[in-house]
Amino acid sequence: MTAARALAEWAHDHRATPDDLALAERALADTVAVALAARAHPLRSIAASLPDAARWAAMAHVLDFDDLHTGTTTHISVVTVPAVLASGGDARAYLAGAGVMARLGTMLGWGHYAAGWHATCTAGAPAAAVVAGTALGLDADGLATAMALAVPSAGGMQEAFGTHGKALQVGFAADAGVRAARLARAGATADPRVLDAWLERVGGKPAADFPAAPAVPGGLAVKLFPCCYAMQRPIAALREVREQVRGEVTAVHVDTPAGTVHPLIHDRPATGLEGKFSLPYAVAAALLDDHPGFGSFTDEAVRRPEARKLMERVHVERLPGETSSLLDGHVTLRIGLAGGGEVRTELTLPPGAPRRPLSESDLRAKATVCGVDVPALLDGLTWSRAAQILRTHFPYQCQEA
Repeated sequence: MTAARALAEWAHDHRATPDDLALAERALADTVAVALAARAHPLRSIAASLPDAARWAAMAHVLDFDDLHTGTTTHISVVTVPAVLASGGDARAYLAGAGVMARLGTMLGWGHYAAGWHATCTAGAPAAAVVAGTALGLDADGLATAMALAVPSAGGMQEAFGTHGKALQVGFAADAGVRAARLARAGATADPRVLDAWLERVGGKPAADFPAAPAVPGGLAVKLFPCCYAMQRPIAALREVREQVRGEVTAVHVDTPAGTVHPLIHDRPATGLEGKFSLPYAVAAALLDDHPGFGSFTDEAVRRPEARKLMERVHVERLPGETSSLLDGHVTLRIGLAGGGEVRTELTLPPGAPRRPLSESDLRAKATVCGVDVPALLDGLTWSRAAQILRTHFPYQCQEA
C-alpha cells in the first residue's frame, strides 16, 4: 500500500476520541486568537485579495504566535484550521488533516527540515487537501487524489523566515490544499503515487504503517511568546532568573544542541520580523523586557541601542549531535555580570510544551494579550462562528490592477 493510500484511509476512517476533540477545540481557539492579534499588522492589507484559506492562514502566522507540533517542527493548526473554515468543515475535518500532517511530517523527518525546507508548507499542502476533502465529503480515493493534486504546491523555504514570505507561503499551502480538494470533487484525476515519489525526492521516507491514535501523536505546543518556537526555551529560562540579574551584563553564554536553534537565522536582526528568528535578540528581549510580547518584536524594539549592545555580548555554543526536534536536550545560559558575578540557568521544557501544558488561566491570559475583545469572541466558539469572525475581521478585498 502506498503512503498516500494509507494516509487517505486513516483520515477517512478516523473516529475522534474526547482527547482528540479537546485538542481540536484548543487549536481552533488559539488559531483564531493569534489571527485577531494581527488585525493591525501591515500584512492585512497586503494579503486582503487572497482567497479565504490563504488570507486567514497568513494572518494567523505572521506574528509567529501559533501552535507547533514539536515532533515534526510543523505549525499544524495554522494550515489546517483556516482550511477547515474556508471549506465549511468542523473538528472532524481538522483532526483528519492535522493527523495526516503529523504523520506526513514524520515521514519527511528532521533531515528534510534541516535541509532548509519549511515543513509547515511541504507537509501542509497535502494535509490541507485532506482537511478540505473531508469537509467536502470525499471518500478515501478522493482524498488520495486531492493530496496528489496538492503536491505541486508543497513548497516553502526557511530563507523566508523573518519576512512576510514566511506567513504568505503558509497561506499558499493552505489554499493549495483547498483548491486541490475542490478539483478532486469536480472530477480531476491524479495518481496518488505522486505523493510517495515526492516524499522520496525531498528526502522523506514513505510509510504505510503508522500509529492509528491519537489523532495528533505527541500533542501540540502552545506559545507564550510571539516568536519562533526555537526561542521559547531560552526566553523562558532567562525569565526564571531575570530578577537575579543585577547590574551590567558583560556576557551571556548559551549552550544548546545545534539543531534546536536551526531556524534562528538572524544573528543581527534589523527588523521586528527578523528579531523573531534571532537567538541573540531572544536573550536581549528576555533580559530587557518584563514580558517579551508584541512590543518586543517591532522594528523599533529590535533597533534599541541597549538591545544591540546586549546582542553583541551573546556567545552561542552549538553543541554537536543528532537532532530530532527543537526540544532536544536542554539549554544552559550563563550571564556574566560586571564585578565578576554570574547567574546560571538551565531549562528542558518551556511552558506550553506538550509535557508542560499551559493552565486554563494561562490560555485566557494569552487570549487577552491578543486583544481585549478576544476572550469574549472565543467564548462558546464553534467552527462556523470562527469562520464568521475571520470573515468579519479579515474580509476579502479585490485588488485593483
